[in-house]
Amino acid sequence: MTVDADRQGPWERFAWVMGVVWVVFMGFPISSAVHADVSVTARGIAVALLLAYAVVYIAGYIWMIRSDDWGIAARRGLTAIVVMIALMAAAALLVGPGALGAGSFLLSLAMFSGPVRASLFFATGLLIAEYAALAIVLSAVPNGFDEYGVLFMPPAIVFVSVGVVRMIVAAQERHDVIERQMALVAERERVARDVHDVLGHSLTVVTVKAELAERLIDIDPERARAELAEIRSLSREALAEVRATVAGLRVARLGDELDAARVALAGAGIAGEVPADPSIVDPRHRIVVAWVLREAITNVVRHSRALRCEVTLSSDGIVVADDGVGLTREAIEHGFRGIRERVAAAGGTLRVEPAGPGTRLEVRW
Repeated sequence: MTVDADRQGPWERFAWVMGVVWVVFMGFPISSAVHADVSVTARGIAVALLLAYAVVYIAGYIWMIRSDDWGIAARRGLTAIVVMIALMAAAALLVGPGALGAGSFLLSLAMFSGPVRASLFFATGLLIAEYAALAIVLSAVPNGFDEYGVLFMPPAIVFVSVGVVRMIVAAQERHDVIERQMALVAERERVARDVHDVLGHSLTVVTVKAELAERLIDIDPERARAELAEIRSLSREALAEVRATVAGLRVARLGDELDAARVALAGAGIAGEVPADPSIVDPRHRIVVAWVLREAITNVVRHSRALRCEVTLSSDGIVVADDGVGLTREAIEHGFRGIRERVAAAGGTLRVEPAGPGTRLEVRW
């Protein structure tokens, strides 16, 4: 039932006022208790009981509409209703049927004891029970009853409470729609980022190998044929990865990415120092480190014009350093969007800085 305070509108934030404002009508049963033809002590106790009744109503009402779901609201409401019935019955025994006018406030809580239809049935049952109790008590009162105005309060409270409940339900539905839309946008961004990372890496390697095969086709046909076979294999792998990524099933594996990094660097003519054992990295961070390695190697192969690239793994992160032409400050600040988001989401920090010559990328937790 509750919605984050910073995303609530005024009607949602102050919906409790619509229920609490009715407490002014407690003046009727309290006035009846004050003027009852009983001892001063009995009147004082009855007034105290009715004031406690009003406090329980206010606290119970606010407590209910701030519940996280209707089940919690129902349990809280029933607790408050039981306490209020006990207080009202005790006051009625002391000062007579006038105290029963407070029963209208039970209906307000009943309207928040569950979804609209269920709570309306519950409130209707209480309404019938209240009028039946009043009829029985009034028939037994020898001098009659002159405060019939309280008889019109219950239907009015039910009517207003239905409006408040519908307002809360509408607000909840609206925020559920917003949450679903935000989740959809986040999922689209995730898929777009994963497809970018997968295709960016795979197509970069394919391009490098295609250029190499083109140069070798006349001078070393067998080597060119081998490169073309690898291109075919990489293309199939890339297609499978894209399909799996779109389906949300692909998870980068660090061991596979280390092997792929060695192949990509060798294909680009870059001397690579890539560790073979991924187990040194904390298992909690291996998936993110695998994505970082993939993106970093893609950038080295595509942009660096480096002769050498070194990958260093540790229990709390990864370092990728090359001796290429380096990146501009703008590229460092605005590039690496995909891995920046992944690292930040995993609680790590990413630093990309000039290495003189080249570039040094570091991720730590």
